[in-house]
Amino acid sequence: MTEAVRLDGITKRFPGVVANDDVTLSVERGTVHALLGENGAGKTTLMNVLYGLYEPTEGEVYVDGDGLEVDEDGEYAAPPRRFDAPRDAIDAGVGMIHQHFMLVDPMTVAENITLGNEPRKWGGLAIDRDRARESVLDLSERYGFDVEPDATVADVSVGVQQRVEILKALYRGADVLILDEPTAVLTPQEVEDLFEVLDELTAQGKTVIFITHKLGEALEAADEVTVLRDGRNVGSVRTDETSREELAELMVGREVVLETESTPADPGAPVLDVDGVTATDDRDVVAVDDVSFTVREGEVFGVAGVDGNGQSELVEVITGLRDPDEGAVALDGRDVTDAPRRERTRAGMAYIPEDRQERGLVMEFDLTENGVLGSQHDAPFAAGGRLDWGRAGEHAEGVISKYDVRPPDARATAKSLSGGNQQKFIVGREFAREPTCLVASHPTRGVDIGSTEFIHDRLLDLRDDGRGVLLVSSKLDEVRGLSDRLAVMYRGRTVAVVDPDEVTEEQLGLLMAGETPDSVPRAPTREVTGAAHE
Repeated sequence: MTEAVRLDGITKRFPGVVANDDVTLSVERGTVHALLGENGAGKTTLMNVLYGLYEPTEGEVYVDGDGLEVDEDGEYAAPPRRFDAPRDAIDAGVGMIHQHFMLVDPMTVAENITLGNEPRKWGGLAIDRDRARESVLDLSERYGFDVEPDATVADVSVGVQQRVEILKALYRGADVLILDEPTAVLTPQEVEDLFEVLDELTAQGKTVIFITHKLGEALEAADEVTVLRDGRNVGSVRTDETSREELAELMVGREVVLETESTPADPGAPVLDVDGVTATDDRDVVAVDDVSFTVREGEVFGVAGVDGNGQSELVEVITGLRDPDEGAVALDGRDVTDAPRRERTRAGMAYIPEDRQERGLVMEFDLTENGVLGSQHDAPFAAGGRLDWGRAGEHAEGVISKYDVRPPDARATAKSLSGGNQQKFIVGREFAREPTCLVASHPTRGVDIGSTEFIHDRLLDLRDDGRGVLLVSSKLDEVRGLSDRLAVMYRGRTVAVVDPDEVTEEQLGLLMAGETPDSVPRAPTREVTGAAHE
């Protein structure tokens, strides 16, 4: 084996926390190596050490994109690296693509890729934009990327933005690429496209370290997997010599139920009625087109579809964040079409948003403050116009304990938490409202397998307690496994409402692409209302 990266005995301590504990990691040149673990396991911290964002408390870093050589005494010929900043890592051939992209939206693809390293002309007085564009085209063609150098970043898809980030690292000479949760915001099709990109990169000698908590993706994309748990390396295995069950047990330290098990639903009265809703997006283009459905007590009503087919705008209309152009929304028989968000919360609607940082949390607030968002004016947190901070703190601590939010500190700011722990806190806060109707939009996005299992169980508990759940998810296994009825959206319309226990993945895929295959198992008509379902 020719190593491109070796981390030797890495320990990283923060005040009161050991994030990495004597971790040794070896990555073979020209391979995809998955770093797998639950949120808070230390994956990103370890890679931040490799990328120069953190200095290790103990341990050594060795990097050579061409392969580390060992002398006759078994010692590395090259000395260990010391990266005081990302610039040092970049100079050593290490690039990192973060979960939240670092692009300038109004600038073009070529401008973003070359930003800070632009080719110059006229003795360095001006940027040579033509040469920059040619360099980006050459890189794109070399690695089989499909990007338009003159496109504005704000106008391209999330999948293309990710390619821009990868090209930006390659433009700076990266031989080792670190991808932090790269599929968290991608559609299933974009995930497949990304894996093809990784194959092309490794075929040309690049080395990829892929941070993830998704078992299936680690097995599909990687050649080898290293599992971290509580900051320690608990095992490295070849993907062709392991299984989902083995990796899951390594991740959480116990046997994990990978398939969601639920009893048949016993739906009751309607809790949410969506009737003929039409809405436009931020560019005044119709995003939701005459959508109707009913969510009943004691059922999970799922909405599937490729991201960007109107699901986000539909949820915004239902939760009071976007005004519909036509149609109505009713909660427990009460028309709330024009009601503000706060009134819907008071009426029994809870909401897990798809973008936790933009819609779910105030990142500068601590967890005590975030725990009462949406209820800060209501009992039991407010009395006489004043907020009861003691009760608010107890509430936050209860959510933290029940949903295993790490670190377990109600005084910690939301921005100090990992993405998965931010999500767990939001889920816990919304469940604590004891809603009659929960709108859950991608509730396990960016959440590890153990927490996903826990959230799925809580969703089913809510259903079994007679509440209605609207579940919107791009994860087919999630939306099929949890839903009692399943609507498929394409270009703003519900093309079918199907029985998730009977529909095949192939049939769902065709529906999501706007095609209607023969003999699709429809949901029972007695549970369906609205012209869009007839």
